[in-house]
Amino acid sequence: MQKTSFDPWAWGKHTNSVQAVEVKEPNGTLYCSGQAAIDANGNPSNADMRSQLIQTIANLEELIMTSNYKCSGIVRLNVYTTSTQEFFTTCMDVYVPFIQKHGIEQATTLIEVKGLFATLTVELEATFVK
Repeated sequence: MQKTSFDPWAWGKHTNSVQAVEVKEPNGTLYCSGQAAIDANGNPSNADMRSQLIQTIANLEELIMTSNYKCSGIVRLNVYTTSTQEFFTTCMDVYVPFIQKHGIEQATTLIEVKGLFATLTVELEATFVK
């Protein structure tokens, strides 16, 4: 697989994402359903958003590993949250290190929604290639 990212604007360096990702000759593509802070028994978390994001990332990493993909293969990562302000003020110290740890350069969209399932406040939807 050959992956190239594009970000023609200087401000893009500060967004923890890129504007576009091109993939040539992938060996596979994995489209993941939104992952959230739901435990192995299917129970949604009622913890704060930061704690939910930690569990959500762990769930996403487990799904990736089980599917035989790597986090570095993320090309699209959408974030759904019930409060973008809360996400920026309480979650960036979790989200940014996750992106950096795996060397992810992804196209992304951050979307504030009225609600998510049950008591959930954040959900990650990813597309991977290898």
